[in-house]
Amino acid sequence: MSDIVPPEVRPKPAVPAKPPNVGAPSPSSPFPPQVPGVGGGGVSAPPPSAIPVPIGSHGPSHGGTHGVGHAMGQGGAHIGGHSGGQSHNTSNSTSGGSTLLGYIGIDTIIEQMRKKTMKTGFDFNVMVVGHSGLGKSTLVNTLFKSQVSRRNAGWGRDEKIPKTVEIKSVSHVIEEGGVKMKLTVVDTPGFGDQINNDNCWEPISKYINEQYDKFLKEEVNITRKKRIPDTRVHCCLYFISPTGHSLRQLDVEFMKRLNHSVNIIPIIAKADTMTPEERQEFKQRVKKELEMNGVEFYPQKEFDEDMEDKSDNDKIREAMPFAVVGSDKEYQVNGKRVLGRKTAWGVVEVENMNHCEFAQLRDFLIRSHLQDLKEVTHNIHYETYRAKRLHENGGLHPVSSNDTQESNL
Repeated sequence: MSDIVPPEVRPKPAVPAKPPNVGAPSPSSPFPPQVPGVGGGGVSAPPPSAIPVPIGSHGPSHGGTHGVGHAMGQGGAHIGGHSGGQSHNTSNSTSGGSTLLGYIGIDTIIEQMRKKTMKTGFDFNVMVVGHSGLGKSTLVNTLFKSQVSRRNAGWGRDEKIPKTVEIKSVSHVIEEGGVKMKLTVVDTPGFGDQINNDNCWEPISKYINEQYDKFLKEEVNITRKKRIPDTRVHCCLYFISPTGHSLRQLDVEFMKRLNHSVNIIPIIAKADTMTPEERQEFKQRVKKELEMNGVEFYPQKEFDEDMEDKSDNDKIREAMPFAVVGSDKEYQVNGKRVLGRKTAWGVVEVENMNHCEFAQLRDFLIRSHLQDLKEVTHNIHYETYRAKRLHENGGLHPVSSNDTQESNL
């Protein structure tokens, strides 16, 4: 009996047979050539670094080839082993990296999303708040390089100042590079223009919450629309008067009461009325006053997802509030056409970083953080409102189709 060797510890052949499907890799192959292993049955085992691991499983063994050889010696039931060299059942998978044997096409999901977005388009809703004469309409026209302000909606420039704050909105479809965006500009004429401005932010707060409520009612419908119209305010541009002294009490109260309901971006309007030194000093004073009053503006620090976001947003927070100049008129400067404001001593170029910070505002608002503004609105502000409404009412009852038709009318 002592001469009989059990199969699992049978002496290994000196030169194991090479499997027919193992050979020199093609020049384009990302995997190294496989070498003869130590498992029984003439099956060659690749080195641990070349072992393809099923998606979601552990990587190759870090305890040498003992675990690999032992697993292969049992008929190749599984590949890999624990770091201690002991072979155990590895069916319990955990998250981890994997080595793919060929191209699958996962990266095409970005192209699929792009095509779908180009077909359906998307919504972006901007609210502008500030008293009359700060150039709100002009700045919006400059941002989107088109006539999207209230002037294009047929409002007269000599229109009387309303006695109370009114909410007026106008929508346009803007297309660029095949991508369609429905832009809605919400204006608030009458804000801060009265002798008594007590509670003048209430109509604005009411309008913002009404848009959340409208979206919520569509969500709880039994038969809801495939795509719910999004009228929620994604961004509020708050215009600060370039006094050079300090914020008005109205400015502080507005931002303090609405900073948890909407993304507020404070900007200093008509920055060309101050010298560069006065502008920098005023920016620091505004930032300090907002911090002292506990006013948070977008992008908030608690919304930074990772270190890269934190690094980018810290630079933006350092530059805010943006001191901007708006103009929808072109002038000839050094042989090229530029947007600007003509003065007695020259032309203030809107997109010149040495003249104002309009280019920074545009890049931040449209080119880098537009999608994040929409996500923060949906995931933070809207969810906060939704949870509060459902808690107060004990849950909203589904709206019938008749009620929906009446609300649409």
